[in-house]
Amino acid sequence: MEDYLQGCRAALQEQDPDPPVKIPALVKESRPLHVVLGNEACDLDSMVSALTLAFYLAKTTEAEEIFVPVLNIKRSELPLRGDNVFFLQKLHIPETLLIFRDEIDLHALHQASQLSLVLVDHHVLPKSDAALEEAVAEVLDHRPIEQKHCPPCPVSVELVGSCATLVAERILQGAPEILDRTTAALLHGTIILDCVNMDPKIGKATLKDNQYVEKLEALFPDLPKRDDIFDSLQKAKFDVSGLTTEQMLRKDLKTIYRPGSKVAISAIYMDLEAFLQRPNLSADLHAFCHAHNCDALVAMTIFFNTQNEPVRQLAVFCTQVALRTTICGVLERSQSPPLKLTPVPSTHPNLQAYLQGNTQASRKKLLPLLQEALSAYSDSVQIPSGQPETAGASREQADKELDRAGNSLIAGLSQDEEDPPLPPTPMNSLVDECPLDQGLPRLSAEAVFEKCSQISLSQSSLSKK
Repeated sequence: MEDYLQGCRAALQEQDPDPPVKIPALVKESRPLHVVLGNEACDLDSMVSALTLAFYLAKTTEAEEIFVPVLNIKRSELPLRGDNVFFLQKLHIPETLLIFRDEIDLHALHQASQLSLVLVDHHVLPKSDAALEEAVAEVLDHRPIEQKHCPPCPVSVELVGSCATLVAERILQGAPEILDRTTAALLHGTIILDCVNMDPKIGKATLKDNQYVEKLEALFPDLPKRDDIFDSLQKAKFDVSGLTTEQMLRKDLKTIYRPGSKVAISAIYMDLEAFLQRPNLSADLHAFCHAHNCDALVAMTIFFNTQNEPVRQLAVFCTQVALRTTICGVLERSQSPPLKLTPVPSTHPNLQAYLQGNTQASRKKLLPLLQEALSAYSDSVQIPSGQPETAGASREQADKELDRAGNSLIAGLSQDEEDPPLPPTPMNSLVDECPLDQGLPRLSAEAVFEKCSQISLSQSSLSKK
């Protein structure tokens, strides 16, 4: 795998080091390029599926074709995917060998009629990439087809727990001799993480997921034990210790808009006290709001305490006293759901912190409350005539690029309404029941915490009886 990735980098030498956008030199040579592109979330399943499918296609195509895996994020966004970074390091795959979306101009290749695109772990391109649909030659996905937006090309779709399962099937049925231990380990760990350690009680793993995990283990008996690789990847997914405050806030970010106002809502996987003690926090919060044109920031911290009980806490940062007061008032008075907030001292100006007694009130349930607060604030503020309809729109347009990184981590976040909905990315999480008859659910890292909270509280109740 490492030798293959080194070859991919060599095939994409820059034509000219001066332009900010990199265009492969092979454009000048009129040679075709086959790009295997994962989805915009670039979760572990998307990254590994792109790497391993491109590896297979390159090894099994007789013609002198170039197959290159492209991670559909900027290189600077990789640190936000802790499980991706951990797995690459564990398997000794240098990040420098990977190719990211900001390092190759797919639109320039397409305009030169030299791009063939293979979509893996998704089949719907966002509006910004709509022109590339003409170049899509194949789709390999594990979610229900959006017929309205699906490219007119060969499409292979099966509702399994992990797209990596379908890649493993393609390799083991088509050319098992090319499979090396690194490639097998990538597929094996990803399927296990996506399918929640193949737990039948969770119902995420299908018969085919189990079948190919067992096949990989039979071919490579020295692969890590399932419990070990699942625990290490799951821990890495939630580890924010190496992130800056800005990265931490952007890792799991949602935004809401109202005329003249924008609020960011971030999930942070650590104790609020530890978060508030980060050096230069006030300056970092100011800088984050300024960079994203946000009037306020609401951070929900999420973690388990030493008794393995779920804990949620809230911090509201806003330099506008009236807006901060409105937001805090709505949250404090809420009865649907009751948040059971207890104010805690904060040494940071413009920041109000709370302990949240109702641990089942997730960030998703906070969104309607914050929309209510913004509506109340908008009604109380005199907005110049003609501005309400344009202020939100202009902000959204200006922030589109900045928000894309945070929003791309979870499906269903704020997007241009004209865009087709991004495909729901399976985010290695726990679900209440097996939903495969309806397609894979839209789940985030926060959904993992919510499910684990329910399990923990249920076990706690049983132990007390």
